[in-house]
Amino acid sequence: MPTSHQQRSTSARYQVLLTALQLFTRKGYFNTSMRDITGQSAVSTGSVYHYFKDKEGIAAALFHGLIDRMRAELQQIMRSNETAHDQCRAVMTLLFRIADAEPEVMAFMLYVKHREFLPAERPICSSEPFEMMRAMVQRGMDRGEIERQDVMVASSCLFGGAIRIITSELDGILDRPLNEYLDAVWVCSWRAVAVR
Repeated sequence: MPTSHQQRSTSARYQVLLTALQLFTRKGYFNTSMRDITGQSAVSTGSVYHYFKDKEGIAAALFHGLIDRMRAELQQIMRSNETAHDQCRAVMTLLFRIADAEPEVMAFMLYVKHREFLPAERPICSSEPFEMMRAMVQRGMDRGEIERQDVMVASSCLFGGAIRIITSELDGILDRPLNEYLDAVWVCSWRAVAVR
């Protein structure tokens, strides 16, 4: 069982990451200073530097934490759903749920140009979660559920429309709640790739 010191330590680290997420998505990485992060997080400067070497360290921890979270969510989807149809539908539902409940997480994943400040990282669309999504599509082709075609094209057809609707929500241009678009986007996306 964690001690109260460990709980405070975890809470302070989490608060720094949450504040950085908010600032990076609202102001941009380069327009956010360590002073901004310490000031808004209400975590002492010494504590921030205890957890993170610098702003890039905060960004890297945030990036890797979100990648790890998505990997775990996708692994659970693959364990819980047998068919490519059901797996891909669950992925789309997950993306909509995150965008609705945690728009800053989705904005960080889709809008922030990670390679500008994390040059050693692969682009987000070639990160492990996106590779897992493409693997679902490939398995769907191998099992005869999805028309055989280039996996990038099929993946773009399946998930590209959902991502575009999500960015429309993040940009504030949808006229209805995001979740009201899910079924229609899914039907169009699946129809584009399903074996006829």
